[in-house]
Amino acid sequence: MADYFTLKELCASTTATAQGIDNFPTFEIAAHLQDLSDNLLDPLRRAWGSAILVTSGYRCPALNKAVGGVARSVHQQGWAADLKPANGKTEDFINFAKTWVKVYRIKFDQLIRETTPDGKSVWLHFGLYSPTGAQRGQILNLVKR
Repeated sequence: MADYFTLKELCASTTATAQGIDNFPTFEIAAHLQDLSDNLLDPLRRAWGSAILVTSGYRCPALNKAVGGVARSVHQQGWAADLKPANGKTEDFINFAKTWVKVYRIKFDQLIRETTPDGKSVWLHFGLYSPTGAQRGQILNLVKR
């Protein structure tokens, strides 16, 4: 698929496996995942310099519902992935990504630092396009309850 991320990795889900949900993408969504990898994920991985784990990539509607995703989640179109660095330095990784998109004027829709109520970073949501196809360049924080 891409230099660092595979289609299998971008569609993997323990919830889908446990609940018997078929999370295999259509050709159109697979193309979106390729675009996401080519334009955001691979360049970020190259810049970061070490492995990045996908905690959630593509989610079919049934999987999105099962994990409590928002109804208009762009994960359902293959336009977003939730990421963590393999080295466990999540806060450093998120700060790096924020700086990287600004310095290199990366086109994207949303970069969301998702945290626990006590402020601990859980993962980085990185989206290429919004549900309408916009690239708003939003950098946000979201507290997971």
